[in-house]
Amino acid sequence: MEQARARNAATPQLFASPHIPEQPGPADSLPARPLVPEQARGEHNHSEPPAPGTAPRTVQRHSVRGQILEALRTALVDGELAPGEVYSAPVLGERFGVSATPVREAMQQLATEGAVEVVPNRGFRVTVRSARELAELAEVRALIEIPVMLRLARTIPAARWSALRPLADATAAAAATGDRAAYAETDRAFHRAVLALSGNQQLVMVADDLHRRSQWPLTSAPVTRRADLVADAAEHMALLEALAAEDLTVVQSLVREHFTGAQA
Repeated sequence: MEQARARNAATPQLFASPHIPEQPGPADSLPARPLVPEQARGEHNHSEPPAPGTAPRTVQRHSVRGQILEALRTALVDGELAPGEVYSAPVLGERFGVSATPVREAMQQLATEGAVEVVPNRGFRVTVRSARELAELAEVRALIEIPVMLRLARTIPAARWSALRPLADATAAAAATGDRAAYAETDRAFHRAVLALSGNQQLVMVADDLHRRSQWPLTSAPVTRRADLVADAAEHMALLEALAAEDLTVVQSLVREHFTGAQA
């Protein structure tokens, strides 16, 4: 839902603040650099050197791949990895102060998720999304989640829904800051917690994967308006209230609107 609202927004700086812990790293760590597309033969390279005084950002070796994977996923959500652009593992590895290997492994994982595609001898191209693809993801999510939530509304005590209010509050807090990546994380956490009440972990994993894919930007480097995030977050609390009241009509309407309303 939040994807379509971001289509006409402005473009942020590339990867200004990677979401990985800043910790003492190996002696050969390199300075942080912006995420820039890999230069193709005959193309002009628009990369710039890091700003004066920019501190190196490094990661712990034992969890390099996982941290970089999460950082790259965040960059996809924020639009800092621009659709259609090619990024090389060595360049990104230099940005994080690590070798190209963990970056390449993380990118290969993203390739299996459909976020990027391999470009031989150059790197990885960020997949160009389409409005139709987002609409299809919304439809599949609705087909999975609506029947589950309707069943849960009939079987889960109201007190259990009240226990999820802190997660809904967390989405509201993230929305209030206008931080798209933080909102994406809290949004997925809320939906995982609701679906987890079904007791079906396979369902939770499949739904979470679809949810993550739906959060990737439609156009190059969008910025979601804070008001749109706040409106999305408010629907979480309204959904909990409808679930607790066993109002099946409202539950179905809210979930479908949450997924597809802004794409109409």
